[in-house]
Amino acid sequence: MKVCKFGGSSLAEAGQVRKVCDIVLSDKERRLVVVSAPGKRFAGDTKVTDLLIACAETALLGKDFAPDLERVVERFRDIEEELDLDPGLAGSVVEDLNRRLDGRGNDRAQFLDAMKAAGEDNAARLVAAALRRAGADAAYVGPAEAGLLLTEEHGNAVVLPESYQNLRALADRKGITVFPGFFGHTRKGNIVTFSRGGSDITGSVLAAAVKAELYENFTDVDSVFRADPRIVPGAECIEELSFHEMRELSYAGFGVLHDEAIIPAVSAGIPICIKNTNRPDAPGTLIVPRRLHGERRVVGIASDEGFGTVYISKYLMNREIGFGRRLLQIVEEEGLSYEHTPSGIDNMSVIVREKDLTPEVEKRLLSRIRKEMGAEDVEVERGLALIMVVGEGMRFTVGLAARATRAMADAGVNIEMMNQGSSEISMMFGVKAQDRKRAVESLYRVFFAPGA
Repeated sequence: MKVCKFGGSSLAEAGQVRKVCDIVLSDKERRLVVVSAPGKRFAGDTKVTDLLIACAETALLGKDFAPDLERVVERFRDIEEELDLDPGLAGSVVEDLNRRLDGRGNDRAQFLDAMKAAGEDNAARLVAAALRRAGADAAYVGPAEAGLLLTEEHGNAVVLPESYQNLRALADRKGITVFPGFFGHTRKGNIVTFSRGGSDITGSVLAAAVKAELYENFTDVDSVFRADPRIVPGAECIEELSFHEMRELSYAGFGVLHDEAIIPAVSAGIPICIKNTNRPDAPGTLIVPRRLHGERRVVGIASDEGFGTVYISKYLMNREIGFGRRLLQIVEEEGLSYEHTPSGIDNMSVIVREKDLTPEVEKRLLSRIRKEMGAEDVEVERGLALIMVVGEGMRFTVGLAARATRAMADAGVNIEMMNQGSSEISMMFGVKAQDRKRAVESLYRVFFAPGA
């Protein structure tokens, strides 16, 4: 069997839902369908998930949330009416949302997760109804019934190991099962969500649990590109890449697949195929456990902005046992997750997401590092972009780092920092955010231009 997941753009309006139904029905092996909440219908539109967040925020402020609620219901009603589905569906959406709103308590995070999950939950019910309308034997199954159990981390939950055994029974169901992405339940029965875009994770978890032949992730692009086509117009499509390569690329800005969605598939050895809902016959990109890298040693270039660096300097740091551990403990206690930790003999940098490093957190963090670590110099630098040059063939090739740094120099880009993972399948460069575009363009020419 195949597990197929459809993103928000694939469910944004009735015409897209029809395409989803046609794709599912065109292959009898597509028996487990995971759906996101309806996304944007056009530029400037608002995703259903964002509408739900706005409704929840209004309710938490004690204000009239009826207009916000109606905007959500209208999105589902429009799809239902155009597809000529049971008119009671929109009414069930109203009942569901009111039940969630009435159940809000003092736990803000818990309530927000319950509201956010409504988008996927109701979308799954709608798609199941649309498939039945098309003559299929299709049924909605939710995380509570199936046993998708997650940790208690609202907005950033992780799958619990027993979920895989619970979900295995989905493979024995007859017909087509439509499953909502993005959320599950805690052992206490509370709704919790993955991080944003987490429907990809749901699809991967289900594929691993039922031991699927293939996990198909349908989105609005034909494939994964060697670089962001918004930065490099006409960037080549990637036909095949490995799990490890995709993990590195997803982490550093390849938004076509959630970076955490790789892990369950990797563990089960299940290939992932990225495909386009609007062009389902296009071959897409196949992500496999291992691939032959051939002559092309670099597979792609990813980049992302919004990083900051906490720079620490202390003489004889290298001789101080436990310095790194104690530093990262302070970072952890301030609620920060670190991305990289490049270091020298007497200095160390901790790269974090800028959005998490609020002025209040920064003030406490710097004060603690100076006081508790005895650091001579502590600084924060914001406005950093990370660029990843990725390819499993890099570990066998001499001179790739020289070519990459020369590309940066030719573009007039100063490298703030660089780091290479122990696996040697990626090189990370830190540059000023305003230099990101020039750096990526130059790297692309060096590694992928004709004759490169």
